[in-house]
Amino acid sequence: MIRLSLADIASAVDGRLHRAEGSEIVSAGVEFDSRKITDGGLFVAVPGERVDGHDFAAQAIADGATGVLAAREVDAPAVLVPTAPVGERSGAMALAGDTDGTGAAVLTGLAKLARHVVDRLPQLAVVGVTGSSGKTSTKDLIAQLLTPMGPTVAPPGSFNNELGHPWTVLRADESTRHLVLELSARGVGHIAALCEVAPPRIGVVLNVGHAHLGEFGSQEAVAQAKGELVESLPEDGVAVLNADDPLVAAMAERTRARVVFVGESPNAHVRAEDVEVDEQARPTFTLVTEAGKERVTLPLFGEHHVGNALSAAAVALELGAALPQVAERLGAVERVSARRMEVAETPGGVTVVNDAYNANPESVRAALKTLAAMTRGRPARAWAVLGPMAELGDADVEAHDEIGRLAVRLNIDRLVVVGEQAQAMHQAASLEGSWGEESVLVPDIDAAVALLRAELRPGDVVLTKASNSAGLWRVAEALFADGANGEQQQ
Repeated sequence: MIRLSLADIASAVDGRLHRAEGSEIVSAGVEFDSRKITDGGLFVAVPGERVDGHDFAAQAIADGATGVLAAREVDAPAVLVPTAPVGERSGAMALAGDTDGTGAAVLTGLAKLARHVVDRLPQLAVVGVTGSSGKTSTKDLIAQLLTPMGPTVAPPGSFNNELGHPWTVLRADESTRHLVLELSARGVGHIAALCEVAPPRIGVVLNVGHAHLGEFGSQEAVAQAKGELVESLPEDGVAVLNADDPLVAAMAERTRARVVFVGESPNAHVRAEDVEVDEQARPTFTLVTEAGKERVTLPLFGEHHVGNALSAAAVALELGAALPQVAERLGAVERVSARRMEVAETPGGVTVVNDAYNANPESVRAALKTLAAMTRGRPARAWAVLGPMAELGDADVEAHDEIGRLAVRLNIDRLVVVGEQAQAMHQAASLEGSWGEESVLVPDIDAAVALLRAELRPGDVVLTKASNSAGLWRVAEALFADGANGEQQQ
């Protein structure tokens, strides 16, 4: 973060000083977890369901913080942000447990502070990434391609909402050249609000799927929300759009910016040709651009990463990278964020694919296809341990049904469905083809682990995937509980 006095911060957030002179300097990062405070930092007092950050203000100062961003008086030097009347509070700025509006006020102040910092950094190239699936992986790829070109800031994991977004923005300082941001939405208007915090010059839209249909109601509504990213771009900006997704391609009509299409479509400006996958489901393709073509092998698992890589390549090329550099860097990327196609072998010789951070119909289909590719033509058995996909609304039963049938069509050897919420997967698989005991419904994670420990053999490959709330990564962790994880594959 750039150096700011508490008086500067008060001015930026329309707040007032409390127990502070104003000359105190914030010289380190902004944190909402008091345990992570460093000397010279700013503590953001966010109220939550179980604890209220305001109660930790004094401790944050004792641990080295210069001041606190708060919505009510605390026993510490602070900048107090104004709270809005109940009827004027923004639904986009909502926190669980925020009964008095202090959470909304703090988030609004944090957003204003982030915008103030961005406006002080004219050299900053802001890249925004959104889509129903693949946002985090693509954000990670973009950051890895841009880092050799200059200091780059990107969020850890999926810091993509009203709290994580400005927190990430405030990691930038005068040396930062690229700020790569992941943008999520729970409704129309949310992405537009995030774009106000850090106006992007390059916007990437990956896909429009079925994630959060329970909140949006239709894919068209999802497209409306995701397209707010390209609507926010300036005339001299760039919209990177997936030409293979009609709902994304149509967003070209909603932006003033120049459009770069990516995909396998012959009309794509940055496209993949001659895509192949090896026995570990690692893709190789020819990267074709107006500047020429290069053969690329991704050290990542899953053909779906090809589309992510194309978007990342398009961004890097727009920011000045040469095509050979892009191809070379893509060949050396690493998986960064946890529980996303995380592949490792247990001491007992079982390969575990931990992709359990989150799930929607599109990402589960991609994961199942990856599992099938990793076991095709080999004696290894493919196990899919799947849990519920959340927030699908009226499409819930149909979506789970389709996944169960797909598992059969892909010749997955065993399907373990965890939890009654996902039982439609098991029912569909049991009715598809000649399946019988190949599919089993278990009540919880402990039952799934017990089944796997009893029946797994060396050489088997196990995929774990479900929505984050199901916590299905604990299945993967349990398979390593008796020893070290073994060597991580990349």
